[in-house]
Amino acid sequence: MNYNGLLSTFPREIRLFIAVFVVILSIGFFTGLLFVKQTEATTPAGVEENYLGNEQDADATIMKFKKGEREMLTIVHTHILSMSFVFFLLGALVWITKLPKKWKLFLTIEPFLSVLLTFGGIYLMWIGITWFKFVVIFSGILMTLTFTFSSCLVLLQCLKKSEH
Repeated sequence: MNYNGLLSTFPREIRLFIAVFVVILSIGFFTGLLFVKQTEATTPAGVEENYLGNEQDADATIMKFKKGEREMLTIVHTHILSMSFVFFLLGALVWITKLPKKWKLFLTIEPFLSVLLTFGGIYLMWIGITWFKFVVIFSGILMTLTFTFSSCLVLLQCLKKSEH
């Protein structure tokens, strides 16, 4: 079965449906990034402070406390589950775009690794392996880049004239 470029052969209405889905999915994804920015967890020190607290910092303007185990497990659990579904659905759409197989493989497998490294890394940092804050930032950036590229790829091919 040849699925490369299948998306562009779909009827206009189905491509519009997929495009709207990807736009709404993107709004949800990037709203999550706004939340990360709001919590000032975009730097290694900010990531560490967000989960481990800043009670020892007398100069802190906003007091943050170390997250409890229940809260950490909830954060890790919900994000790994929900992000897995996000990347599974987006990945299924990437596989029917017109793009070389190696690129598709990267764009559909890498996000799962980044999800694991980002949220597993947050947990490992929380239990005391603080250098994981660098892994969390790197994998989070890579996850965002692959999401953005994949979303744009699907949207552009949905908006292209049908080849059918």
